[in-house]
Amino acid sequence: MTVEKVKNSKNDFPCLNQEINGHALCYLDNAATTLKPQHVIDKITHYYTSLSSNVHRGIHKLSQDSTIAYEKTRMLVKDFINARAEEEIIFTSGTTASINTVAYSYGDFIREGDEIIVSEMEHHSDIVPWQMLCERKGASIKVLPMNDKGELNLEKLKEIVNEKTKLVAVVYISNSLGTINPVKEIIEIIRNQSNAKILIDGAQVVAHKKIDVQKLDCDFFTFSAHKLFGPTGFGILYGKKEILDAMPPFFGGGDMIDKVSFEGTTYNSLPNKFEAGTPHIAGSIGLGAAIEYINELGIENIATHENELTEYGLARLNEIEGLRILGQAKDRTTVFSFVIDGIHGQDLGMVLDQSAIAVRIGHHCTQPVMEHFKVDSTVRASLSFYNTKQDIDRLVEAIKKAQEFFL
Repeated sequence: MTVEKVKNSKNDFPCLNQEINGHALCYLDNAATTLKPQHVIDKITHYYTSLSSNVHRGIHKLSQDSTIAYEKTRMLVKDFINARAEEEIIFTSGTTASINTVAYSYGDFIREGDEIIVSEMEHHSDIVPWQMLCERKGASIKVLPMNDKGELNLEKLKEIVNEKTKLVAVVYISNSLGTINPVKEIIEIIRNQSNAKILIDGAQVVAHKKIDVQKLDCDFFTFSAHKLFGPTGFGILYGKKEILDAMPPFFGGGDMIDKVSFEGTTYNSLPNKFEAGTPHIAGSIGLGAAIEYINELGIENIATHENELTEYGLARLNEIEGLRILGQAKDRTTVFSFVIDGIHGQDLGMVLDQSAIAVRIGHHCTQPVMEHFKVDSTVRASLSFYNTKQDIDRLVEAIKKAQEFFL
């Protein structure tokens, strides 16, 4: 597969084949959720129309076939992020659920006086669970700051990591700035100075960049299917097997048990120990289909095209007088978060919507980032590989027209 195939992939996404207000849809809200290719839609539809049955333990054909399709995704995810074993792949409802699972389960080992480090650019779902954990345990949070370019201060990291540090949580790509953090270097610093466990929020990176959790040497890695062209309500928690084995289960119920009696219960082995209850079967099948689709295109081809879009987008947006892009990190992806002098983001968003240009307005669940840059909110245009330079041109021209109207 070639980069040209990636550039011509728009027809694979039926949502893009529509008009809004008489204009072809220009979807630039991919950091919030990505669109779904027909391949994913077909696989989910096939489950509901032909396999609709619960997984595991069923002896009839529908259940057996559903189980095979459901568990196939675990193998696909293992290979996609290069985990050592399928047992290290835990199915959850998304990145938020994955992080909370670690906070509550591995959090059992956190003690009073321990310290947890989070970066200043984290999504709220990678801040609040650790705050709640610290409140329960009497631990404390230290913040890894960033500079005005939206780059993390690694010298400060060396200062704040110590023997009290028990866990470090860092986002791979900022959803509000587009910064690609030097995760490998961050992990090496932590390993050299402490025995802390390391969680990487990979929600934004998996659609843009090849991931190898063994090379990274992170202890936990999380992402959501809907950020990877799959369905909502399904996600992944990767953890090193020896750590997951030691952690107590978070949810209790069916599938996570070995034996139940009123005298006591023993728990199932991995990954079932963390997967209580009837799962989101269609979600698993949909994520598997999305990974198949990405593998066919080639993540390297996707990255090549998106690098072109990033350079082009920065150049075109910087042409606009009065527009300021938040975050000027050297290593970044196709997320452009900006403010414009004299125009409120909500007003601009409504004008863009009239031209069928979909962007996101707000703090993007990163209020500490907004506080750092002294703004309440930004306009965020976030692109995926099915976007084109023409989409960027439409955005730029629409912004210029809005300036003429408001200013």
